[in-house]
Amino acid sequence: MEQQQAKQQIQTLRDVLNHYNHAYYVLDDPSVPDAEYDRKMRELIELEEAFPELVTVDSPSQRVGGEPLDAFQKVAHNIPMLSLGNAFSEAELRDFARRADEGTDAPISFVCELKIDGLAVSLLYENGRLVRGATRGDGTTGEDITSNLRTIRSIPLSVQADQTIEVRGEAFMPHRSFLRLNEQREKLARDPFANPRNAAAGSLRQLDPKIAASRHLDVFLYGVGDWEAETFTSHSERLTRLQDLGFKVNPEWRQCQTIDDVIQFVKHWEQARPELDYDIDGVVVKVDNTAQQEELGYTARSPRWAIAYKFPAEEVLTVLRDIELSVGRTGAVTPTAVLDAVRVAGTTVRRASLHNEDLIRERDIRLGDAVIVKKAGDIIPEVIRAVEEKRTGEEKPFVMPEECPECGSELVHLEEEVALRCMNPNCPAQLKEALIHFASRSAMDIDGLGEKVVIQLFQENLVHSIADIYRLQQDALLELERMGEKSSDNLLKAIEASKTNSLEQLLVGLGIRFVGSKAARTLAAHFQTMANLQQASREAIVSIEDMGEVIADAIVNYFAADEVTQLLNDLRELGLTMTYKGPALEAAADDTALAGKTVVLTGKMNTLTRSEAKALVERFGGSVTGSVSTKTDILVAGEDAGSKLNRAEQLGVAIWNEQQLKDVSND
Repeated sequence: MEQQQAKQQIQTLRDVLNHYNHAYYVLDDPSVPDAEYDRKMRELIELEEAFPELVTVDSPSQRVGGEPLDAFQKVAHNIPMLSLGNAFSEAELRDFARRADEGTDAPISFVCELKIDGLAVSLLYENGRLVRGATRGDGTTGEDITSNLRTIRSIPLSVQADQTIEVRGEAFMPHRSFLRLNEQREKLARDPFANPRNAAAGSLRQLDPKIAASRHLDVFLYGVGDWEAETFTSHSERLTRLQDLGFKVNPEWRQCQTIDDVIQFVKHWEQARPELDYDIDGVVVKVDNTAQQEELGYTARSPRWAIAYKFPAEEVLTVLRDIELSVGRTGAVTPTAVLDAVRVAGTTVRRASLHNEDLIRERDIRLGDAVIVKKAGDIIPEVIRAVEEKRTGEEKPFVMPEECPECGSELVHLEEEVALRCMNPNCPAQLKEALIHFASRSAMDIDGLGEKVVIQLFQENLVHSIADIYRLQQDALLELERMGEKSSDNLLKAIEASKTNSLEQLLVGLGIRFVGSKAARTLAAHFQTMANLQQASREAIVSIEDMGEVIADAIVNYFAADEVTQLLNDLRELGLTMTYKGPALEAAADDTALAGKTVVLTGKMNTLTRSEAKALVERFGGSVTGSVSTKTDILVAGEDAGSKLNRAEQLGVAIWNEQQLKDVSND
């Protein structure tokens, strides 16, 4: 067969197989028997093997063709994947509708969608071809899981679109797949997954895409991040367009003209959700009109034009057998209820939070009590109350100890705090939790140094402080259970790489009270070096914007400790970076053209990536948002700018080209 003939036949087979896939996995309407699908797939594979130069990544034969990965790469989202605010009652839904109505002049209508209990994902298509799939991560940065998302057959590998499109949705595991997976795990004497959400998340974080493929995941798409030529006037129109392009959209979405219609939709699905073959934990409500969405805008964490109504938590009865105490990385002692096993919101619960001693006393919770348990937000089990009418007289009040259960040090009650604290900085429980936090993705991001490995390191007496992480040797690691030569080598490389992290990551990793990622970045940018911050006075810290007295006191007290000074000296000697590597603080001076401006980026850039353009705006004092509104100051328009450019012109927003943006750095 000539190559041209083979090329035509391969394309025909791909088109036919894509049609079969769409009918089966998206429309749930199989158009041919499985045997016919398999026959066509074999023909395609044989032709591609004969003409390997004709194989493309969007071929149906390539869904599970990649080799296992060593690790997932980080992905920066050009437009952040924001979380949604929550509503837990009809009154809160009505309050959301009132705020939306007050924020725009025209009457509002809504779109309601089922809130799928899965894993948020982003799919990037360039010239119609899937080029990247990523997790939400922290909303700004996720992980590249393209090879695993390709295995989900309801995700099209190509669509009829010649521009860049980023679509967003929820990957999940259907009930039938979940049951089949746990049956397989039980046959292999492996622990079953607790619920479909955990199973889906675990499947998508497998380094071998063949494992992800065997789990039979699915996806529903519900929105877009970046769409160069978007011209939609409503979210409902956007959902319809996604369906037309071949994306799988949940069919249960509805347009609602009033908040009463929304509440009726919510009440229906609160009762009807057991009928579905997938888990939902609520309903997402969005203002339908996109211009009104832009007008309402965003808070720092979520859009003002959308909210997630969470179904009430299921409450169940069980017996509290014991109360165990755990010591966190800051020394806080937390009581946890040990329960008779009970099913709550789809998982088996044996332990539940009791928060603190005051709560136990206020609710008169006793050992041996029959208690009511629920999951806060359908996630964290907690004891709500004791059922006093079921008491037999054998129940015993619980008394908190005076000494730390881990190291025996005296527990203290700090002023204005509820929790008891162990103040011993060498308490092994605190050190263990501190190491887990230090290595976490939000801090130093040491891949491979998770909770199980940290526990093993403690059990084998290999670490006694954070600095000991950087003293680990491969010979010692190889003695750990399930730690081979390759995994130990990868861990040591990850530890070495973390030495180059910028100062703010180290500050987060140290676990200073009240200092999260935002505060750490502000402090690092202001003081530039660890030495400067160590010497900073309380007054100097309070003078920084967003730094209050509580944070200042915590920082000063932390660096005053001799143990901290010794730790930082050790880390310096071990080669860790103690300087800030981010944008220079003075670059965001008040006299730059971008200082204090709200900027929207749209279209294709010739010399800057979207991430580079965003970083440049932020470096010179501006902030980047995803949509044009009356609050937008500047629109930077690249090639093929679409509806955002039209909207900006209508509102009289300043229009810049790419060169004007770059010129700011030369001013």
